[in-house]
Amino acid sequence: MKLRKIFKFLFNMKYYFLYWNRFKGLTEKQQKYILKKQFKWLIGYKLNLENPKSFNEKIQWLKFNYRNPLLTKCADKYAVREYVKEKIGEEYLIPLLGVWDNPDEIDFDSLPSRFVLKVNWGSGQNIIVKDKSKLNINEAKEKLRNWLKPENNHYYGGIEWCYKDIPPKIIAEEYMQQLDGDLYDYKFLVYGGKVKNLFIVSDRFNKKYFDFYDREYNRLPFKRLYNNSPNGIEKPANYEKMVELAEKLAEGLPFVRVDFYSVNDKIYFGEMTFYPGGGFEPFEPVEWDYKLGDMIDLEPLMKGENK
Repeated sequence: MKLRKIFKFLFNMKYYFLYWNRFKGLTEKQQKYILKKQFKWLIGYKLNLENPKSFNEKIQWLKFNYRNPLLTKCADKYAVREYVKEKIGEEYLIPLLGVWDNPDEIDFDSLPSRFVLKVNWGSGQNIIVKDKSKLNINEAKEKLRNWLKPENNHYYGGIEWCYKDIPPKIIAEEYMQQLDGDLYDYKFLVYGGKVKNLFIVSDRFNKKYFDFYDREYNRLPFKRLYNNSPNGIEKPANYEKMVELAEKLAEGLPFVRVDFYSVNDKIYFGEMTFYPGGGFEPFEPVEWDYKLGDMIDLEPLMKGENK
């Protein structure tokens, strides 16, 4: 028994060593080893990369096997603006206030009283400024400087390939807010160019709710990591238009999440995400992990098509 514990300890130490050195050039075998450990801890069942069935498993498979260069462009929060402009039109873009290579280049005096700072290769790496007079500029610069470090590229945290070759930048966008003070984030899950379901993020800065709906806007009876809101979210008047735009942006892609905001009935593009939650967010009940997984068709990719 003692020897077994020693082997288990050494096995876990190997994982910790690889994880904390993950940005130093691991082999694919080591990357898969890390992912399988992360997956079991966070999702609760073993990851099957050879024959993926669930939504979370198929997201992990796509990380290793779908290397379309378009993903890098669309995951880049700055470069994707050109793609959106070409596919659906510039009018859907949140106004850009500036772009910089490092935080010391930012002229904060030239920015309006409210704005949002983002790192173009990140997820959740945002500084939302509602009142510039209360912003600690030095702290903001330090946070941005840290986010731009190579090891903070999402490729190294969860082997999210599409971020690997994005040149890091800081962008500032106009601050968006609905009349009620919240900002609903409509996240469309697009499978083979077709929207089949979506979820809406609400009360983002307090309790943070996720509400899932099917294509016909029927509320779905499950949650993924976050709780559902008490009463759900009313269907927006421009819902069908958002579906149409999401499908245009997702043309030719096996799977992507396309995000929009709706402010005073005007639609704004948010981002495109290829590995929602990194493929590490559990479903409750777990059967929905497999129901959504059935919607991602990997067969053409496994046969070498649609590369």
